[in-house]
Amino acid sequence: MLNFEQRLIDRLRAAQRIVVLTGAGTSSESGIPTFRDVLTGLWENFDAQQLATPQAFDADPEMVWGWYEWRRGLVMQCLPNSAHQAIAAMQDLVPDLSVVTQNVDDLHERAGSRDVVHLHGSLHEPRCRDCAAPYVFPAAAPDEPGGGRRLPPPVCTECGGMVRPGVVWFGESLPVDNWLRAQELASGCDVLFSVGTSSLVYPAANLPHIARAENACVVQINPQATGLETVVDYDLQGKAGHVLPALVQAVWADT
Repeated sequence: MLNFEQRLIDRLRAAQRIVVLTGAGTSSESGIPTFRDVLTGLWENFDAQQLATPQAFDADPEMVWGWYEWRRGLVMQCLPNSAHQAIAAMQDLVPDLSVVTQNVDDLHERAGSRDVVHLHGSLHEPRCRDCAAPYVFPAAAPDEPGGGRRLPPPVCTECGGMVRPGVVWFGESLPVDNWLRAQELASGCDVLFSVGTSSLVYPAANLPHIARAENACVVQINPQATGLETVVDYDLQGKAGHVLPALVQAVWADT
């Protein structure tokens, strides 16, 4: 049983606007590997960070598309965990709660969260490399986890260009509209949660600092120290899937 300071409980009960910023640690509790995890199968001899660049796609589109389809297959076989479910439950308990995620999966949506702001794009929203027209995946599931193979990218039905994964690659800018909205949410919230993120990937890592500059309460949930400890008001050490459900119970059990 976790014990939380009464001041934190009171602050959360009084909050009108909450922002929950999530990172890779949130999804890893569902079994989704992070970029730091060892790759398997065909991919074990590759560096994930070298596959996640525009240059890699231009040089070998079949390799990069196949890797992202393998990742999408992993995601589709994973389920939202108790952290995702707690965040979705909070959205019905707070007057205004927004979810901003650095993750490219759809676990927040599958848990029931609405209108999630994806800062780094989504595995499920590919687009044409040339004209940016969205591409809709066929009903068939992608390659099974643990396998992986080279696959030719689909062809855009609008212009005939190659379809690329809908994620933000290294060296690319964040989607402008989503980033502006995330900044606006952070600057206007009463409480910002930083959940399962290393706080090392910028510009997303600026969001807790933006919230703190506007006198919001910043709460970190992470098993390890991240360097954000000098900024946060409350540092709740532990896995998100353990801490968040307990916090929701402590704060809103009677509502």
